[in-house]
Amino acid sequence: MLNIRFRDRTNTWPGFVDLFSNLVIILIFLLIVFVFLWTTTSVFNKRSGVKTVAELKQANAEQLERIQQMTADEQEAKRLLILARAELENLETSNAELNDELNQMDMSVEDLVTAYENKVSELQTQGRDMQAMVDSLTAQLNQATLDKEAAAKLEQERKELQEQMQAQRSELSAQLAELQAALDAAEEKARDQEIQYVEMSSRLNKALADKVAELNSMKAYQSEFYKAIKIALGDRTTVQPDGDRFIVSSDILFGSGSYTLSPEGKNQLRLIANVIKDLESKIPSDVNWIIRVDGHTDKKPVVPGTRGYSNNMQLSLRRATAVADALASYGVSRRRLVPSGFGDMQPAELGNSPEALQKNRRIELQLTNR
Repeated sequence: MLNIRFRDRTNTWPGFVDLFSNLVIILIFLLIVFVFLWTTTSVFNKRSGVKTVAELKQANAEQLERIQQMTADEQEAKRLLILARAELENLETSNAELNDELNQMDMSVEDLVTAYENKVSELQTQGRDMQAMVDSLTAQLNQATLDKEAAAKLEQERKELQEQMQAQRSELSAQLAELQAALDAAEEKARDQEIQYVEMSSRLNKALADKVAELNSMKAYQSEFYKAIKIALGDRTTVQPDGDRFIVSSDILFGSGSYTLSPEGKNQLRLIANVIKDLESKIPSDVNWIIRVDGHTDKKPVVPGTRGYSNNMQLSLRRATAVADALASYGVSRRRLVPSGFGDMQPAELGNSPEALQKNRRIELQLTNR
């Protein structure tokens, strides 16, 4: 314990001072003896004489001065020694009082240590709580900073959007003004055109009525035309009616890959030409009618290097033209005949069988208005 350590320590200062004083006294004594012997020896030296005596006097004076200085030092040392002893006594008194106090405190040291440790633990806990609070406040501050930056960014975007909306509103107002002006002009123009519309509507209704009457009349002529052709051709299966048209097989009219009419084909076309000529004399001149001659082929590709055509489209057009030329040669008005070729683009039947391919090779005749 602390009080035991203070009681067991030995104070060496007073013994040291006494030893130092004794050494100084012995040293002074030895110095006096040495000076006396040296002086006695020099006096009896005949060679030294008066010089030696003078030197001895000077040396004696110096030694005396030194002795006086040493005496003064000894007195100072004694004075300091007395002061040191007084101070030492004061220290010993203080040490005794301190030991008494320590003795009184021996029994409460452990309590103080325990209280100290408890206080340290409490302060550490408070420190951790305060650190957690600081961390939380720091996080809140950072979040507040981010929120502030985000709010500033949103405010900037809002201002930019507001400016864009203002610009768009101005532009829209200008466009609305232009549209209103255009609408006013259109209304004015509509009022001007309304009268024209009434007049045109009346003319159109009349034209439609005339066209309907013409179509009705054309249907009557179509029925008569198909009936007459059917009677003229008799039981021939090479010509078949299909709705508003007649279909003539190309195999009867032309040879394979050819657009030159066969004799049998010419005979059938002569009969059809007679029906068309008879019908032409019956239809009024104010009805603009025609006979469409449409050529069709199968989907087999043409033989490369064939003269006169290079594909099915050209072959179908040449065959339709040959039929129209034959009808014209038999007396049908050329202006009533309109040949056209469709190649294999509009097959009558799908498939690759010989029957389907044979049905797709055909010439269609249709009475219609131009």
